Amino acid sequence: MSLGQLHYTSAPPGPDGSGFRFTALTPGLPQSVLREAEQLIGYEPPRNAPSRPSATELEAFPRAFSYSELSDGSRLLARTVYTGADYSGRWGNFHAHAVHLAPGRQLPDGALPVSAWESPGWAAATPQGEAPPALAALPPSTLLDPGGLIAFAASRAPWLAAVFTDLQRQAEDETAPQVVLVERDSADVARWVALASAALPREAAHRLTFTTYTRRPHLAGQRIVGVLPDDAHGLAGAGRRYRVHDCSAPPPAPDGPTPGPHGSAPGPDGSEPAPWSVAAARIWSAGAFELFQHAHRLPGEPFTAGPVSALALCAGIDLPSSHRTAAALWACDHPAELDGQELDGLVQTLAAPRQEAAVPAAETAALAELFARVGGKLRPETAAPLAARLLTAAVRSDEPVRPPEREALTDEVARQLAAELGPELRAGIADPAGGFARPLRLLRVAGLLAVDCSDLVTPLAHRLAAALLADPSAYGGELHETLADRPDLHTALLRELDAAALAGPASVTVLLERAPVELESRELGSRELESREPLPYLRMCGWKARGPAGGGGGDRNGELRAVLEAARVSVFAHPPLLRVAFRLVWGSDTPTPEEARYVLAETGADVHRPAETWPFLVTAALNGRPGDAHADELAHELLAAFPTQLRPEDRAALLLLEFARDLRAGGAGPGWVDRYLGLRRAAEPVNPTVLEHVCGRIAWQLLTDPGAGRELDDLIRSRDADLCAAYERAAREDTVHSRLLREPRYFADRFVDWNAHPQAGGAWGKVRGALLDGVLRPAARALASEDLAAVEAALAKRGARHAEDFRAWNRPGALSRLGLRFGGRDSRAGRTAPRRRGSGSDPGYGPGSGSGSGSDDRYRDGGVR
Repeated sequence: MSLGQLHYTSAPPGPDGSGFRFTALTPGLPQSVLREAEQLIGYEPPRNAPSRPSATELEAFPRAFSYSELSDGSRLLARTVYTGADYSGRWGNFHAHAVHLAPGRQLPDGALPVSAWESPGWAAATPQGEAPPALAALPPSTLLDPGGLIAFAASRAPWLAAVFTDLQRQAEDETAPQVVLVERDSADVARWVALASAALPREAAHRLTFTTYTRRPHLAGQRIVGVLPDDAHGLAGAGRRYRVHDCSAPPPAPDGPTPGPHGSAPGPDGSEPAPWSVAAARIWSAGAFELFQHAHRLPGEPFTAGPVSALALCAGIDLPSSHRTAAALWACDHPAELDGQELDGLVQTLAAPRQEAAVPAAETAALAELFARVGGKLRPETAAPLAARLLTAAVRSDEPVRPPEREALTDEVARQLAAELGPELRAGIADPAGGFARPLRLLRVAGLLAVDCSDLVTPLAHRLAAALLADPSAYGGELHETLADRPDLHTALLRELDAAALAGPASVTVLLERAPVELESRELGSRELESREPLPYLRMCGWKARGPAGGGGGDRNGELRAVLEAARVSVFAHPPLLRVAFRLVWGSDTPTPEEARYVLAETGADVHRPAETWPFLVTAALNGRPGDAHADELAHELLAAFPTQLRPEDRAALLLLEFARDLRAGGAGPGWVDRYLGLRRAAEPVNPTVLEHVCGRIAWQLLTDPGAGRELDDLIRSRDADLCAAYERAAREDTVHSRLLREPRYFADRFVDWNAHPQAGGAWGKVRGALLDGVLRPAARALASEDLAAVEAALAKRGARHAEDFRAWNRPGALSRLGLRFGGRDSRAGRTAPRRRGSGSDPGYGPGSGSGSGSDDRYRDGGVR
């Protein structure tokens, strides 16, 4: 590499003129470079400088050492000194010696520009003879020695972080303000540049332009501008263009600006110093500048606090909490970048006692993460203090802290922590305020330190169960890990959930559906524990929540059997199991009468009494569908099984159903209506489904039993609206209509029945007319003439009056009579009544018996919850 030289001073007349001019140039330098260089290498003496200085005074004049960027991207490194009088004896002369670096070029061997401060390679005067050749290098200065820079950094400690912050902004943003350094000696500005060049990332340091002295800072284009105190006054208030750091004045007094959270004084405008800048300032103050070279080689974005903070802490340099956090997180991501000695130094510094009253949660979390990553690589005497600090933070911090493993503690440290933290651990575990997250963490720490908290486990499990039942999403990874670490808590929690399942199995089932609570206790892995603590109610809920998809495949009796088997305990030994199983299988529904009969037959009545599940069976019978024969049979079985448990009104309602069973089986004696009325009065208020069922059975019996004439009279006299309505419904069934068309005798019997008691009012009065006009008359019109004759013949056998009444009732008008005689066979004999829904043979008490009203509240409330 070659560095073209430029010399500039006031010279006697020559081919290039006289006065200030370039007096020596390396051939080949462009004119554009010379024009720009001439504007950069001038010199103006200080304001208060003597006009005719002596040799000694001349040595004290500031030296303008500058590094500038030219418009073509090349650089100019120059040294300008005041020389006094020129060749003509006129005062005000100076000599500038500069070297030119082509675009993209650096000093040989990558030397930083500031290293040429007062280099032996700078000439004090223009060389004589031929044009100066290009320089191969500029020897480094001997004045910027490490000891001197360290001492200077210590003297400028109050300003270091603020200046480095401004230089960081410049490196990140080309439009950032220029940094103006006010110093009484231009050499101190050069030292500032040296400090900055060492701290900045290498590329940013090579781009850093500067001048150590200028009389007119507002004309300077460099990033760092050095001025004397007299020249800085005009820059006040120009914060958008300049950041002025007056290092010539005494540093801020103790009662001056308050240091920021990073521990450094704020910048000129009161802003906080950047984290990287604070770390760089602490490193220079500690005299550990060699760390910068190491930091430049470490992975990470430029100006991040992590790498430089980690190295500083490795060297034992104390840093604020935010830097400790950044260092720990960086080390977590790059543990291989630190050797064993450095890692030990980092951990020792992080574990050292702090003056802060409380360590920020972010730092503690970062330390916990670091310990989890590298704790196994540390020597025990290094790991133990940090592990102790983390455990202490886990007990005293409001935020969750990941505790280390017990192996990280020496026995002595563990004993000391147990004695110190034991009372706080017990108090925190017993404290119900603020949920259960913190007590769980404290319980784990207590286990690590062997602090006895066994008496606090059951109350904590009780609180934990209540919280999980209220919100199953509260079950998380931390709780799962704690239950794994503390089998005693796991066992106590299972006991609490088992007790809760007895009282409310639905909520426990929901919990087990949404949260992976292990149902096998870990306290003991033997059969002895299973026999002592079967947890039957919890296991039943677990089967319901996690059993095969579809449960029993729609077979609720099969599902009930499976749920009971999951309990691993005999229902006969523990009857409450049956009640819990009922609630799990049917929930708020009611078993069907068929399902209830199956349960009763399989388990027997004796287990239902202590289990208090017999009311569910009663509800199943009373809420059965009208016409369901299983409801009749269930009522009969319940009356026999629970003669003393039934309430009087329930007993009467079941007797009504049993009476319907007797009617269906043909075992009911005479007096149906009277018996019905008596049972109904005793059962009031009667479930509407029961009422519909029994009335429908009686009505069907009245319509099908040839000897039910007196029973019909009783119905008419009863004036019972429900019974009369049921009779009308049954009479309108398709089966009755079909029989009226097929059986003349049946038609005749119904005509006689429905003409009975014509003067009876009330319910029968409404039903009688509806049956004659709505049922019999359409059937009569559909009959052929010979069929009508057969009906008249059947009525005549019961008395001539009945036949005459029928003829009068069925007599049409003149046209109708002609139509009946001549067209009836062709037009009416083939007519059939419209089909009605529910037609068919008798499924219970008559066709269409499945329709009916819903259950009333009293029986609905009796369902299984």
